[in-house]
Amino acid sequence: MHNVTGEQAEKHGLTLREYIVLSALDKTPGLTQGELGKSLSLDKSTLMSQLDRLEHRGLVVRHNAPHDRRIRIPVITESGEAVRAKVAETSAAAEASVLDGFSQDHIASLRHMLFAIIGDSEDRGSCL
Repeated sequence: MHNVTGEQAEKHGLTLREYIVLSALDKTPGLTQGELGKSLSLDKSTLMSQLDRLEHRGLVVRHNAPHDRRIRIPVITESGEAVRAKVAETSAAAEASVLDGFSQDHIASLRHMLFAIIGDSEDRGSCL
């Protein structure tokens, strides 16, 4: 699924990491750059280069935090959300085709095991 999602992201002009950043901004809006980096386990320079590229393409904007102008809050734009949604849709279709031969009980068990390994989240169980 990691490879499939990466391929779908590339078809829409994103790297897998850019898609992951956009997905994190969609799922948890309002994070500061530092909080976003921590949640994605990305160091500051890696995250900044990702955000710079996404901002340059109009997929993300960064605002100053109201309580501290030194703190920046990245926000996904409408264009960024549109691209993120397309990749999510095509990745979900690919995931569904891979899991097509399994019963809903087996899929639920797989997701339960994955959550036990990686921790609970709002994500419905994709590899990301």
